[in-house]
Amino acid sequence: IDIYMPDAKYGSNTIAQALSRVSDYVEVNRAAIGEMHRQVGDLVIHDGIAVRGLLVRHLVLPENLAGSDIVLPWIADAIGTDTYVNIMDQYHPAFRAADPGIAGYPALGRGITAQEYSAAMQIAHNAGLHRGF
Repeated sequence: IDIYMPDAKYGSNTIAQALSRVSDYVEVNRAAIGEMHRQVGDLVIHDGIAVRGLLVRHLVLPENLAGSDIVLPWIADAIGTDTYVNIMDQYHPAFRAADPGIAGYPALGRGITAQEYSAAMQIAHNAGLHRGF
């Protein structure tokens, strides 16, 4: 494997359990991302093409349900500030997500705001992350 592109979806097991029915998401995700980084290192780009390394994706959710304030600083601290991070703003409610009763999180019935995305970007910058976005 030359390139890993995992998601760092949640910063909270409580949210992971409520939205994805996974009780130990944070620990398993962190261990997996750490192992991926150990195997391939930081993303290496030659002539605009990624050739080897780790690129972590993080989808911003309404009302910070993804825990960007936890996930992004963890990436910087545990993996490194040279980690390439794709902070995604394309959350769109689909299927039953627009149902305000889903998991008790009515905010999932809307997309994210410009302010929510900007806040996630600021968290990344404050954590020292500087590649990607």
